[in-house]
Amino acid sequence: QVQVVQSGGGVVQAGGSLRLSCAASGSIVRVDAVGYYRQAPGSQREWVATIARGGTANYADSVKGRFTISRDIAKNTVYLQMNSLKPEDTAVYYCNVLAYGMLEEYNAWGQGTQVTVSS
Repeated sequence: QVQVVQSGGGVVQAGGSLRLSCAASGSIVRVDAVGYYRQAPGSQREWVATIARGGTANYADSVKGRFTISRDIAKNTVYLQMNSLKPEDTAVYYCNVLAYGMLEEYNAWGQGTQVTVSS
């Protein structure tokens, strides 16, 4: 089993910054890609950013240049640094972990964390 615990988030004024964390634990031999997604009220969940096992990061156009995804391999933790936040970034943010155990493949979601950006 894999557990994914998220932290960070909160309320910030437009132009401010927040950092989200996504920590994976359990029967993990290797963490593959980790992605962040977000879902605003009344909207579908959308992809925000992904960091691959090799360290390559990709971003949605809406956050490119403002958000940075990074990782601490030793801690099995991925961070999403969000700068220059806009009201339209308000959403529940989820992380998704693709990981491998000795024989298993895991696709696990975090519990979500609320980010609210006030204008």
